[in-house]
Amino acid sequence: MAIDWKILGAPGADNSLLVTVDSGHASSRLLFDCGEGCLNSLKPSEIQSIKHLFFSHYHMDHVSGFDTFFRHNYNRPEIPVQVWGPRGSIELLSNRFRSFTWNLHADQPGEWIVRETEKDSVQGARFFTREAFTSVHHLPTVLIESGAILSEQEFSVTYLSLPHHNIDSSAYLVRENDRINVSTQALASSGLIPGPWLQHLTDSSPDRDFVEVNGKSLAIGELRHDLLQTSPGLSLAYLTDFCIEPNTRDWSEVVEWIGGTNTLICECQYAASDASLAKRNGHMTADRVGQLANEAGVDTLVLQHLSRRYNEVEWAKMKDEAENQFQGATFPPNWDICAPVC
Repeated sequence: MAIDWKILGAPGADNSLLVTVDSGHASSRLLFDCGEGCLNSLKPSEIQSIKHLFFSHYHMDHVSGFDTFFRHNYNRPEIPVQVWGPRGSIELLSNRFRSFTWNLHADQPGEWIVRETEKDSVQGARFFTREAFTSVHHLPTVLIESGAILSEQEFSVTYLSLPHHNIDSSAYLVRENDRINVSTQALASSGLIPGPWLQHLTDSSPDRDFVEVNGKSLAIGELRHDLLQTSPGLSLAYLTDFCIEPNTRDWSEVVEWIGGTNTLICECQYAASDASLAKRNGHMTADRVGQLANEAGVDTLVLQHLSRRYNEVEWAKMKDEAENQFQGATFPPNWDICAPVC
């Protein structure tokens, strides 16, 4: 299993995050925010393969590329497009769907499911292309269990509402389910000869069933107990457009929520010298982002969503400010930002 990611868009411009969760048997593509021009680097087939679109909030720089996404997927067959966002998403998306003129839609496929998250529940609604998106088919309210708004076979997504000036911004955490594999050490110690029978240990075969191994009939349940090992899956957090301060309840909640996450993708809007401006506009400074990553004990910190008020040299200095708090803070690998010595 693996979580692959890519920041779409250039430094100082609108950014989005494309995530692929690959189990080895199937992959799911998730898009976080949809800024202007962010989808330009993707092929139409890649845009059409995005299963879930998550919005942090609906400021222009996070939604201006939505029309491109909608154009490629408005009548997607077979599987619905699923959109997630903060409170108000259903009404907002409904208005956007109906802002176009529809006339050749009656026989078109296409289903969209829009969900908006509350503190402990999810509201949802279906929209159909064949109806020109005119009807809102409300879904039953779903209570959030274990913090997860989305649970699939390979992964789950949890969310946390963060303060962004006078609105909320949704942060998201993607976590692979625990990995269950055959322990090579245990298998070697058992003296059993590897073969196709191992597949039964990780598939849905009942524990009470038997398999032939080395000429013996052995119970699958006992083999699982002796040979399988469980390890945690990978995780990735996406935090953008928020402002929290150390030694506050919000700060402690975020630290606990992303604690031990493998990869933190985080906004880096302002330099430390502009802390008052960052607070006024509801954003984080580079040093605060580094401090947050350090206290949460994440493995990797990736800085994105940089303010265009700065130049390339100043961006590089902001990375240094983050690194002073979290060793190894970095920009996305596809960004070419020179250090001040360049």
